Amino acid sequence: MIEFETPAVVTPDPQANTTDLLVQRVAATPDAVLFSLPTGDGGWSPVTTRQFYDQVIALAKGLVAAGIQPGDKIGLMSKTRYEWTLIDFAAWFAGAVLVPIYETSSPGQVKWNLSDSEAIAVIVETPDHFARFDEVHPELPAIRNVWQIDLGDLDKLAASGSGVTDEEIERRRNLAVGSDIATLIYTSGSTGKPKGCVLTHSNFVELSRNAAVALEEVVLDPDGASTLLFITTAHVFARFITVLCVHAGVRVGHQPDTKQLLPSLASFKPTFLLAVPRVFEKVYNVSEQKAEAGGKGKIFRAAADTAVAYSMAKESGKVPFGLRAKFALFDRLVYGKLRAAMGGKVKYAVSGSAPLGPRLGHFYHALGITILEGYGLTETTAPATVNLVHKSKIGTVGPALPGVGVRIADDGEILVKGIDVFKEYWKNPEATAAAFDGEWLKTGDLGSFDSDGFLTITGRKKEIIVTAGGKNVAPAALEDPIRANPLVGQVVVVGDKKPFISALVTLDSEMLPVWLNNNDEDAGMSLEEATKNPAVLAEVQRAIDAANEHVSRAESIRKFTILPTELTEASGHLTPKLSIKRNVILEDFAGEIEGMYSGAPATEGHSIVR
Repeated sequence: MIEFETPAVVTPDPQANTTDLLVQRVAATPDAVLFSLPTGDGGWSPVTTRQFYDQVIALAKGLVAAGIQPGDKIGLMSKTRYEWTLIDFAAWFAGAVLVPIYETSSPGQVKWNLSDSEAIAVIVETPDHFARFDEVHPELPAIRNVWQIDLGDLDKLAASGSGVTDEEIERRRNLAVGSDIATLIYTSGSTGKPKGCVLTHSNFVELSRNAAVALEEVVLDPDGASTLLFITTAHVFARFITVLCVHAGVRVGHQPDTKQLLPSLASFKPTFLLAVPRVFEKVYNVSEQKAEAGGKGKIFRAAADTAVAYSMAKESGKVPFGLRAKFALFDRLVYGKLRAAMGGKVKYAVSGSAPLGPRLGHFYHALGITILEGYGLTETTAPATVNLVHKSKIGTVGPALPGVGVRIADDGEILVKGIDVFKEYWKNPEATAAAFDGEWLKTGDLGSFDSDGFLTITGRKKEIIVTAGGKNVAPAALEDPIRANPLVGQVVVVGDKKPFISALVTLDSEMLPVWLNNNDEDAGMSLEEATKNPAVLAEVQRAIDAANEHVSRAESIRKFTILPTELTEASGHLTPKLSIKRNVILEDFAGEIEGMYSGAPATEGHSIVR
């Protein structure tokens, strides 16, 4: 059993809770800009730390006036926006506990989160959110209050609390100690019924304080650190980063509409980003296809190859003169434009939820953007490991954060203990007991360490495929490189108890017409037509062939089917962090999977690797 542990760098304070982070930030930099709000004309309006604090107190008073008691659960269904964090801190100052609900949740999921958590109030953002809640409201008799952000209910709520004293808010905010519940976050349910993870105040406080030291260069930029959030704050990844930003005084903006992401990046000019690998793949693929459309595809690919070679050479400690010269040329022609598209000031990006892949890691690193890949779960308050600015290895998810220990069990499973590990599953002692081996959390993920304690994720324990021939196959090793192809939307490797490995593939509907046009095909063809198009089939085959080169014959994908649909969060096939719900997909497309093993000919979207 191999184990690495990084000692905490901040003395723990078991009495502290999350409200202390804001109180201390107000004392340190009351007039510094803590948030920027979009003005609608491409600009950003500043909110100082003091202004944010005052708004938090006013909203907390409104919650108290509405009858919210310490320990009460409040559901929140909203996309990523300033009000999300305002509500979060206001609930803490009122002594309440927030229960996030993904904005894409179905009425049934809304009902489960609110009923299982015993919530007595809910805040929704839009009429659509309200409609989904209202459909199950009769089955939720405990819900006494319903507020809608878009109706201006937060302003009304804040105004209603004028009779609540500052002393009452101060009393309430000091009730919770570190071991008390701070939030109840439900798992995505990718492997079954969502479970409520009880995260404590200490999880957020101690992890924020230690991570701020470990990531000092990221959160304490000399010119003022800032980040533009676009992944959902209902997920623990963005939620933790938001709390960390309040603690460290990082300016935060929000843009939930990814179609408006590039214009927002250009105007906001963040110094670091928080994203999942799919975002970095998209930026690269869109840039490549735009270059192809402009007749500069060869130049872009040469620039990309040069960037990767330059980063790898730099990592080894020696960059040949010829490579330096080529890099300088492409820096003027290509790289500078990509940096400008992301605002021009991005130095770092924190990436999680899936492996990025060494090629893209090196590509962005050469652009001057260091992607710090990390690893964690809802149960670890997001990060357990992360690459650091001065301690980083591309292709790994880094060493353990300060205050965290990571162990590899004899069967390869990753175990975690420390300041970030959750308290328990809500009302589920059996699941809690099953999740731990003593003080160690069993993550269900598989990994390995190098000699320096850098962790590499190799797969998920429950997802290991065992073929009829007894070969163990980790799907991620095949899926991740195939998914990086601009034409591919999602890929799901199958083959458990089957004679060979196959894959379900979907096309990226945004990239499809661009790719078709660039390859002299009809850009207007439908998704269904594209699944049978010879050029499309050949391109998917190339992506699969490239992935197969890195595995044994027994592990290689021998057949695939392109589905005439997309796997999305809305369809119920992806989690909010864009991970595939493998069990749901296997059930919904059981017929297509069986078709690949029934001796069907290699037509109608089926193909065999030769």
